Amino acid sequence: MSSSSTAHKPGRVTLIGGGPGAVDLITLRGARALERADVILTDHLGPAEELDRLVDVTAKEVIDVAKLPYGRRVAQERINELLVENARAGKEVARLKGGDPFVFGRGFEELAVCAKAGIPCEVIPGISSPIAVPGLAGIPITQRGVVHAATVVSGHVPPGHESSLVDWRALAKSGATIAVIMGMRNARAIADELAAGGLDPATPAAIIQEGSTARERVARCELGTLADTIEGQGFRSPAVYVVGAVAGLEPGEAGPEG
Repeated sequence: MSSSSTAHKPGRVTLIGGGPGAVDLITLRGARALERADVILTDHLGPAEELDRLVDVTAKEVIDVAKLPYGRRVAQERINELLVENARAGKEVARLKGGDPFVFGRGFEELAVCAKAGIPCEVIPGISSPIAVPGLAGIPITQRGVVHAATVVSGHVPPGHESSLVDWRALAKSGATIAVIMGMRNARAIADELAAGGLDPATPAAIIQEGSTARERVARCELGTLADTIEGQGFRSPAVYVVGAVAGLEPGEAGPEG
């Protein structure tokens, strides 16, 4: 047997965006990458709950590396180690994430780890929840003649927190639609800061929980009642809330030309 045929097979990593939740919203390229994989490292978002509808999970090693909001966590450092260890063992590694790997998904960090380790890494984009989930609920985050800009913001830390990189008061003055993910716990502080920055408390808002799934829930309200609506109706993560004129649009009310 030749030395080339006995050479150790090189492994690689594929970062896959799984979409907002529904199993059929993963891209065709992403689904094919899952089929090829020997090992799948999966989060709790995206199509993780129905992974067996995409691949034969009995023929794969599936590792749950979910980081639940304010709950149990698998350290990012350990996830990085698993990517490198399995790829160096010659395995095809799929890193399945909810949404898109590069939209608050820490995908670039994992890409950098692979590059440093000399491991080939492919990125497969996914449908991003802060855009797709409102859309599925009939809410465009931009609309001709209504708003020409949108900002996607992480609300995992409240305004004024030492770790926050968001100028909420500037956002309040931007005129853009504001789509917030990971912000349920801090909704009251965020709404108060936006109002303090000059955004009218009567600005339309909408909350969408578990968008694209059978458990989807939607409520429309105003900025000033956002936190009360979340608390009063028992909304919880994963959810997106949208603040801006588009949250008040109804089908047939496309807005003026512009």
